[in-house]
Amino acid sequence: MFQTFKEWFWLERFWLPPTIKWSDLEDHDGLIFVKPSHLYMTIPYAFVLIIIRHFFQKFIASPLAKTLGIKEEVRKKIIPNSVLENFFKHSTKKPSQTDIYGLAKKCNLTERQVERWFRSRQNQDRPCRMKKFQESCWRFTFYLIITIAGIAFLYDKPWVYDLWEVWNGYPRQPLLPSQYWYYILEMSFYWSLLFSLGSDIKRKDFLATIIHHLAAVSLMSFSWCANYIRSGTLVMIVHDVADIWLESAKMFSYAGWKQTCNTLFFIFSTVFLISRLIIFPFWILYCTLILPLHYLQPFFSYIFLNLQLLVLQVLNLYWSYFILKMLKRSIFTKSIRDVRSDSEDEYEEEEEEEEKKKEATEGKETDRLKNNLGANRHLIPNGSTAKRREFGPPSLYLLVSRFLSERDVSLLCPEPSPQPAELPSRPWGPPRHWTQVRLLPESPSLKKPSIRSAACT
Repeated sequence: MFQTFKEWFWLERFWLPPTIKWSDLEDHDGLIFVKPSHLYMTIPYAFVLIIIRHFFQKFIASPLAKTLGIKEEVRKKIIPNSVLENFFKHSTKKPSQTDIYGLAKKCNLTERQVERWFRSRQNQDRPCRMKKFQESCWRFTFYLIITIAGIAFLYDKPWVYDLWEVWNGYPRQPLLPSQYWYYILEMSFYWSLLFSLGSDIKRKDFLATIIHHLAAVSLMSFSWCANYIRSGTLVMIVHDVADIWLESAKMFSYAGWKQTCNTLFFIFSTVFLISRLIIFPFWILYCTLILPLHYLQPFFSYIFLNLQLLVLQVLNLYWSYFILKMLKRSIFTKSIRDVRSDSEDEYEEEEEEEEKKKEATEGKETDRLKNNLGANRHLIPNGSTAKRREFGPPSLYLLVSRFLSERDVSLLCPEPSPQPAELPSRPWGPPRHWTQVRLLPESPSLKKPSIRSAACT
């Protein structure tokens, strides 16, 4: 059954133009042609790149990050709790208020302690800036090397300057050593990214990243088997040249160099929009979609290849929309933030801000308790207390107290009068300076005592 499927899969009518056989692509007279078996080498080369990446991040990226001011983050260790850990792993990382209440009862903790535990547990899984910098530094280095290599491989090739040469002699076009290594290294790199997805930072576009890497490997593999090597190298160089600036902008963003990051991002945006919205559709797609029809009749691999390239162009338009949106935001707000998916930093800032607000509220409640006040009471200027009024006008007592405190105290000291020494009790609690009274000695002219405020003496 497997042999039958293999024979059907490699039928010549799927891969080659009419009247062309696989035997026409056999090596002869010192000429080497592409073979599907060449792609087997991309797997071991991918593991070699993973090993190189490990040592690169340890001995080059980490010292460079420290030089740019990125420090290793030391996070607090959380108190082990099997109930909360089980809920975190198997239910949700962000429990609702009802869940927090139930977990607090189970663990004999306060709701505030449960919230802090989940926030600390989320911070344990959140990637640090050092790791983000290491990943971007590795990708920047590879894209830089592969772009320079691609330019060196292609600068003297005739089909770079004359697109008609892309299809001259197709499919009997021999494979050059430079083309072999350019393809193999590029495919091995994307295989290594797929193999390291488990250890890399998981962003919100994790699924989209997997699809992108698989699509890249599929497109390169198909173009290799169908001997679209010349057009394939042009597609790779056009897409690699913009990624250098993107990864470098990320590196300086993680290092906190905002001005440098903004400058690099503007360069990336310019290169991206020119290479993928102008060069790719009007030169590359024209070369693969229109020019072949002058040499041969449409066949399956021709249609399938152009469908993949059209999907790639749709993705380019999709990414261009977000890039233009980020540029608009950077012009009006003077800051650049990835509005697409890479928002870990924003999430961290929101969490820290929320934590500070809760701690400030908690501190205010503690101060009230120290002053023997309830959680729903507050101090007023003259030392009395009053119920907090969330809505509506201030209480009459508060207005009167403020009015009297702003007036001259002599208003409260009338001339001596023959009134009794005892003041009537006031159930609403007069201000403190009203209650500081004393009896004056009996005057020879007046037989009844008079009352004067201590402030008048």
